Amino acid sequence: MEAAERSVSSPTGIRLVATDLDGTLLRSDGSLSERTAAAVDAIANAGIAVVIVTARPPRWVHEVADRLPRCHPVAICSNGALVYDLAESRLVREHPIPPEVSLEIVRRLRSELPRVAFAIETGLSYGHEPDYESQWPVPPDAIVAEVEALVSRPVAKLIARHRETSRDHWELVSRAREVAGELAEITCSGPAAPIEISALGVSKAFALELLAAEHGIEAAEVVAFGDMPNDLPMLAWAGYSVAPADAHFEVLELVDEVTADHDADGVALVLERLLADLGPGAAPQRAG
Repeated sequence: MEAAERSVSSPTGIRLVATDLDGTLLRSDGSLSERTAAAVDAIANAGIAVVIVTARPPRWVHEVADRLPRCHPVAICSNGALVYDLAESRLVREHPIPPEVSLEIVRRLRSELPRVAFAIETGLSYGHEPDYESQWPVPPDAIVAEVEALVSRPVAKLIARHRETSRDHWELVSRAREVAGELAEITCSGPAAPIEISALGVSKAFALELLAAEHGIEAAEVVAFGDMPNDLPMLAWAGYSVAPADAHFEVLELVDEVTADHDADGVALVLERLLADLGPGAAPQRAG
């Protein structure tokens, strides 16, 4: 059976939907389709909490959340290291890497991968080394300094990018785990993304479980959507997990259901089915 056809019976008793953004809820160009926005709005209107759970820092979440006004006001950012109140534009919770741990990770990665350069997310700030080449726009207030200075205080996420673009990306992620995996959570959110490092034990699942518990919601009552290795802990924790057909192979092997790819509104397809199961009046108005 083709991956895109694999599905099982719809879950019941859903109280929370957790969704990744890039490669999952959003299309390849970063846009949110009208159909997906309508499905998310209808799910929320039916009384089911919808939580954004992303590798993005808080400053890159508002543009999506503004299109989803009925989403839960708290978003999980930076792979679970930052919990952010969208309505008040403030951090609710931080789970940073201690400075001494960051320094040791830097030492080990530089020894194993000599041409690696670093950046950091800390609180609502971003910083990078002078020779770090970001694939995304750098905020105007970015701190530019050597990594030793950048990690002199706790950081939410330590980011590493190798300057040899011809190197096998996933092999670099694997080598980073081999040399520093006992010190931190080392993952990646896509084939073009950098190596992403969080404090030991901190993941999307870690932050989502805490948020769900605050609302008296158990894992069995959660449906999670994701597409990349950084989503694996969340997908494994949730009672029901879904991935788009073009997700990373490890994700496809883990999830309960594989839907259409993210450019074909795969998340919306599942949400519409779940809404139909809830009964008349729950389904959204179809949009293009």
